[in-house]
Amino acid sequence: MTILLVLLLVAVALIAAVYVYDTRQTSHTILRNYPVIGHFRYFSESFGEYMRQYQYLPDWVERPFNRLERAWIYRTAKGISNLVSFGSETSPAFAFRPAAFGVLEEETTEWTPRRIGIADGPGSCIEPYDPPSFFNISGMSYGALSHAAVTALSRGAKMGGVWLATGEGGLAPYHLEGGADVVMQIGTAKYGVRDAHGALSESRLREIAAHPQVRMFEVKLAQGAKPGKGGILPAAKVTAEIAAIRGIPQGQASISPNRHADIANIQQLGAFVDRVRRITGKPVGVKFVMGQESFLDEWFADCTANPAHCPDYIQIDGGEGGTGAAPAPLADYVGLPITQALPLVAEARDRHGLRNRIRILASGKLVTPDKVAWALCMGADYVSSARGFMFALGCIQAMKCGSGHCPTGVTSADPRLIRGLDPTDKSVRVMHYAKRLREEVEMIAHSCGATNAGGLRPEHVTGIERGVGGFRNLGG
Repeated sequence: MTILLVLLLVAVALIAAVYVYDTRQTSHTILRNYPVIGHFRYFSESFGEYMRQYQYLPDWVERPFNRLERAWIYRTAKGISNLVSFGSETSPAFAFRPAAFGVLEEETTEWTPRRIGIADGPGSCIEPYDPPSFFNISGMSYGALSHAAVTALSRGAKMGGVWLATGEGGLAPYHLEGGADVVMQIGTAKYGVRDAHGALSESRLREIAAHPQVRMFEVKLAQGAKPGKGGILPAAKVTAEIAAIRGIPQGQASISPNRHADIANIQQLGAFVDRVRRITGKPVGVKFVMGQESFLDEWFADCTANPAHCPDYIQIDGGEGGTGAAPAPLADYVGLPITQALPLVAEARDRHGLRNRIRILASGKLVTPDKVAWALCMGADYVSSARGFMFALGCIQAMKCGSGHCPTGVTSADPRLIRGLDPTDKSVRVMHYAKRLREEVEMIAHSCGATNAGGLRPEHVTGIERGVGGFRNLGG
């Protein structure tokens, strides 16, 4: 009995020591929020590679992001080597065409920013923008994300040299805290720039534009998670602070209209873009999800006929996009995927002679170097990601985004869970992810014979017929 008692006391002491360590360390959110038992997740993750012959779930079948994709991001964000052994596990639906004679290290050149906005003529702005990175952080609202997550993104974006989009929830102090360039999104409810009646407030718009960090404005028509429906923020997440930022009642569910009440056609869209640009003096873009191809021709024809109506950029979000709560039918079945939409948009823009006037941003599950390089090949000038950066923050794809009980604190409304996410540690991971992804896109470009990522073209990639949906017949 004495020996058993001693062993029991030792076991209790060890568990207590682990508990104390877990609650005080800042590198692992899961361990801070779930001390002791959280180690079982890391044990399973670490040894799963060696035990895969006994697994019933292969690494590449999880949805919406499989284990291989997430593991690449996790390792990259932590600064760990992402080299693979024994060959590839993927079954790619597209492939890059390597040049017979690749680019030597000394022959590489720096990627050159493609200016967004023009300084002269109809549709000009006072402060055009030269983004320092072709890969950036897509819109995620404060409220949908916790304050700790937004703070980490802002700091990491500054260190990584990328811009940070606000999402439709308005500009929060946490977006500005890190000093990164910011894209202010104007959603259908006009959160953050609305008056008491929900209409656009020009005074509020000027106030936000006065921040030197706010480099562009984005009119959101739709997003990939729920095209045709506005944003959804559950009542539990509408705190006094969020209500003040958005200009809405506290404690009530925040549901945006299906579209802007004052934008019902292409001409009104152009007039709204021109109005925002004249008020702010900064570039203005439009975010949408691809539907009818005829819309593109009508829209770009209007831009050609009325240059003042021309947006400075368009962000095409694939139907597979989305970070927050969304109705399943919209998330699953509405909107063209980015693999179909991006080539159509790029071809239509170029056909109307607007290549040097309208920049294209692509988004929608473009979280790894291969997907980003593909988008650049297909005509995107810039690529942005939301969920890729959520994984860099520590998201484990628990599928609790809309509940307020995200176990990693990324989308949580529970202060206890939010406390587990340390912005100082996670901002470094955001920086690592952004920088390493760009480096590996450049590596693909050099293999294809381009001196930098800006030289990627459609002929550098080709579809592979494997019976896999999505990436097929995509160029070359």
